Amino acid sequence: MMRLLFDLDRKDYARCTRTFVRDSARSIIISGRQIAMVHSLKYDYYKFPGGGIKDGENPVDAMIRETREEAGLIVLPETVREYGLVHRIQKSTVVETECFVQDNYYYLCEAADTVETQDLDGYEAEEQFTLEHVDPKTAIETNRRPDHGPKDPVMLERETRVLEMLIAEGLLGEER
Repeated sequence: MMRLLFDLDRKDYARCTRTFVRDSARSIIISGRQIAMVHSLKYDYYKFPGGGIKDGENPVDAMIRETREEAGLIVLPETVREYGLVHRIQKSTVVETECFVQDNYYYLCEAADTVETQDLDGYEAEEQFTLEHVDPKTAIETNRRPDHGPKDPVMLERETRVLEMLIAEGLLGEER
């Protein structure tokens, strides 16, 4: 059982009549004092490479697939180790009577030196997802700015808090 990093519970779903569950898996790829992240050039925010887990897919396979698609990074499977999960629950931003529930699985791992061409979904291409090796404090400061267009602030807070935990645990940043 993966350790729970924290809960993100908006407690705004009292009127929900149904639940939509979509778990995700994300990679944490650290190189020195920088971390590989996807930067949305359109809305200026950072996220860990990764995304939704397909039916029948295990979280590690989803993380490897999504990291390759979004960032062009080839995860080395033998380096993958669990970091933790964030449990998120809130009223859907799409359907008024729906509750959105998501377990976000984070994995520490390494990637091959070569970077492949991204294979972006429509919205990812529209947001101009770009791989960047960024100082974690830059990503935190960027995500904490107030205006990121239509992006859900809860998602941005999730990524920011995971970055803060990595720094606090000495996995990246000045404590390393």
